[in-house]
Order: sequence, then C-alpha cells, then structure tokens
Amino acid sequence: MDKQPAFTTHCHLCGLKVAIPELDKSHCAQCPRCTNTLSQYLNDNKEKALSFALAALVFLALSLPYKFLSFSASGQQREIDLPSGLQTLAELDFYPLALVTALLTLFIPAIVLLGIISLNGCRVINKKPTWLIPTFKMVKLLLPWSMAEIFLVGTLVSLVKIADMATLDVGMSFIAFCLFIVCMTATLYFYDSTEFSDWLDEASLPPNPITHLSRQKSIQQTWALLFTATLLYIPANTLPIMHTQFFGSIEPSTIIGGVIKLWHTGSYPIAIIIFLASVAIPIAKLIVLAWLNWSIQTQSEELHCRRALAYQLVEWVGRWSMIDVFVVAVLVALIQLGGTISIFPGYAALAFCAVVFFTMLAAITFDSRLIWQKETLS
Repeated sequence: MDKQPAFTTHCHLCGLKVAIPELDKSHCAQCPRCTNTLSQYLNDNKEKALSFALAALVFLALSLPYKFLSFSASGQQREIDLPSGLQTLAELDFYPLALVTALLTLFIPAIVLLGIISLNGCRVINKKPTWLIPTFKMVKLLLPWSMAEIFLVGTLVSLVKIADMATLDVGMSFIAFCLFIVCMTATLYFYDSTEFSDWLDEASLPPNPITHLSRQKSIQQTWALLFTATLLYIPANTLPIMHTQFFGSIEPSTIIGGVIKLWHTGSYPIAIIIFLASVAIPIAKLIVLAWLNWSIQTQSEELHCRRALAYQLVEWVGRWSMIDVFVVAVLVALIQLGGTISIFPGYAALAFCAVVFFTMLAAITFDSRLIWQKETLS
C-alpha cells in the first residue's frame, strides 16, 4: 500500500504541487515533472545541522585573529590575517573589492550560520517564534551569496601561482578556515529547507501566480541583466585584472594572459580551473540564460527537462566564477614587499565581479516555472 503523504509542497523549479510521503532511510523525494530533488531522508538531520553550524561558527571566529598566510622573498617577509588582508585592499583604494570579499566570505556565511542555528534550535525545542519565518526566508535568500568555499579554492590557486616565487607558510587561521568550510558544507548537507518550509506551514502555500505582467517582467529583467553583464564582460577581459611590480618594473595581466602564462609555466590544472571559471563558465552562462529566456519569449514547448536541467546547472555553477576575483584579492593582500615585489588590483577585477553578480541576478529573476507553463492573461 502506498504511504500517505506527510505534507505537500510546490517545486520551486517548475511550480508543480507535490505530495511528499514519509521517507525511508536513503530515500529522497523528486518532482515527478522536472525530477528536481525536493527532500531526502537524513537521520537526526536537525540535530546534526545544529551541531555542525555551531562548530562552523566557532571555526569562523578562530580564523580571524591569527596568521592566515605568510610570504617571504629576497630576505623580506609579510604575513597577514583575514582582517589585515581586507584592510590592505581598502588602503589601495579598492574599497569595493574589500567590501565584496568581506561580505561574501565572512559576513554572509556568518549570518547564514546564525539563521540555521536559530531555525534548528527552535525546531529541536519545537518552538515557533514570530521571527522564525523571516529568518527562514533570509537564509534562503542569502545562501547563493555565501561563497566562503570559493574563497578557499581561490586561496589555494593563489598559493600554487606564487609557489615558485617565494617561501609560503599557512597559519592557524588558515587551518581554522578550512575546518570552517568542512563544517559549513556538512551544515548545508543536513539542512533541509523543504522540511523547514513544511514545519513553518509555508510548504502548502501556493507560489505567486504566473500572470501576463509577471511573465513579461521576468523576461525583460532577465534580458536587461544579461545585456549589462555582456557589456561588462568586455572590460573584464580586455583591462588588466592585476599589476605585478617586480624591482620597479610593472607588468599588467589580463585574465586570458594569466591563463596563458600558467599554461606555459606548466601549471596545467590551475590554468584549466581559471579558464573554466573565468572564461568558459561566464560565456556559457550568458548563452544558456539567453537561450532559456528566448525559449520562454517564443513560447517553445520543446526540451522541457533539458531546459530545466540547464537552468539548474547555470544557477549552481555561475557563482564559482568568483574564483579569479578572490585570487586577485589574496595575492594583493599577501604580496606587498615594497619595491621588491608587489601586486596591485586592476579595474578588470571589479568589472568581472560585476559580471558574476549580474549573471547571478539574471538567473534569480528568470522564472523557471515559465519553462513548463504557457502564457496566461490572468
């Protein structure tokens, strides 16, 4: 006999109302129309999410006061912690880059963790204060902008890029930051937003209806954001993303130039990572989102599942393009040895950061439910 549904929810990808039964061990619930995973069975998930979130917050705090990285060359040495690295960016008048790095890697992850701790703590004691639903919506809104793990990958890429130039050393803060990423990843694995939506009596609420006005608004906003991102992609790839000063000689470097240099020096994996994150993925995301928006505008009724899968991929992978921006931020903060060797950010870093943001916003404004539904005039 089929199990009775535990609760009903609406698939955020296609808008279909789905009844989710009680799940057995190792089972998950998928949308029958677009195959999007809606929920999965995780034993004691609320307790585990709470424990890992608390541990992640502790490790994040421990990653701030101690040495993060040190760099020594030609008898000179420099070491940084995370706050002093951000201060270096600000002192070089790159306040936007310092602000973006601080928000995406420290403040937003901390807010997300505090929100998840509040949600799971209240769920463990089965209390529903009035501020819980706004907290749940805030966590959902901020999750795509939490990029601490991307910053860590960018830091590792930075270390590989300069490994032949000098002696490098990692400090206690770097180890704490790595442990923070591990605990943060585990927290998000055990955090089931669909279950929370049901517990907060939000799952059964119908999503905003699709009307002619909302459809046109989604299409127009997506086109405007994609057009802006395309324009910004030109200076992001033609202007220098950073300048290297070596014994008084300044050498500018573009994104493509950096990839070519890494390839010629034999750093093939790093060159491939930077090429994919900074060149291939942004272009692919612009093309795919333009195709999806065009298919909605022309009322295409073909390839529904493939279009839904393509949207999920660009929504997930687009944020990883920030790797190159974080590489620049780490190198600039670390390598400041006066006239011997110093690295300064270029305006392409800001342009490329804007490209990533506008493509992420384009993916957010694109209403994926329109893939499955024709235009209505309600």
